Amino acid sequence: MNKPFLDSRIVIRHDLRPGDVGYITYLHGILYSPEQGWDHTFDAYVALPLAEFAKSQSSGERIWIAEKDEMIVGSMAIVKISEKEAQLRWLLLHPKVRGLGLGRKLVEDGLDFCREKEYSSVFLWTVNTLPVAAKLYQSVGFKQKEELAHELWGKNVTEVIYQLDLK
Repeated sequence: MNKPFLDSRIVIRHDLRPGDVGYITYLHGILYSPEQGWDHTFDAYVALPLAEFAKSQSSGERIWIAEKDEMIVGSMAIVKISEKEAQLRWLLLHPKVRGLGLGRKLVEDGLDFCREKEYSSVFLWTVNTLPVAAKLYQSVGFKQKEELAHELWGKNVTEVIYQLDLK
């Protein structure tokens, strides 16, 4: 089902179509490489679990794919970790659609889905060099739980774990 968004040319769908896994991986690579300085190993970090998600999607999981003029401009997914815990993954927006409230809509829709599926908590991993994303996560109730600094994707990176208790 496609739902119109703020910009009438943006639709959000939940079905995976041929090419989506590759294109979402591609977007992560071409956007984060210049923005964050990450190398090609980040592509594999996205591609492998995204491919597994595509092969084994359950009713406790969902993907949100945002399209504008029939091109993918954003994504996010909720991945089932256990009966009570989910992970928010692959939230990314193309720069041409940032600032429209689309990220907030995706996150809020994802949290509504988690509540509908009766998850007790949802967590996510991000990096400390994405302050706009961190502000969004915190604004909907996520709390920072942990930081882990190490070399990853060709750079020194500080990963941050956020968690939101839903019950």
